[in-house]
Amino acid sequence: MSDAFNLLLLLGLVAIVALWLKLSRARERAVYEARRQCHQHGLQLLDETVGLRALRVRRVNGLRRIERCYGFEVSIDGHDRESCRLWMLGDAVTSLSLPVTERLPHEQATDRASTSNVLPFRPRQNDRLN
Repeated sequence: MSDAFNLLLLLGLVAIVALWLKLSRARERAVYEARRQCHQHGLQLLDETVGLRALRVRRVNGLRRIERCYGFEVSIDGHDRESCRLWMLGDAVTSLSLPVTERLPHEQATDRASTSNVLPFRPRQNDRLN
């Protein structure tokens, strides 16, 4: 009876370690995607990390899969912190939430001539006291 208990305990421990490793790889992939999105949109990823915020079950092609939501913070101009969310299903980004910013008027006219995919933004006006 103690051999069966020890075997179940060992299998449980192996399952926990395997789940932890799988979630660690998923988190590393989310950090990579957050960095890539920040670079593409001209934002600065703060703290160089993401945190798991939510899990939900979603149907994809008739199969139930777990979709993960990671939260992270970005800065538009280096003086602010904006919350963002990144939803991932496996290794694919399914949804992304970034802060709303305003484009500068002179940059809207020259945007068509630009070949870069990074758009310059002006920070939102805040009613903060300096």
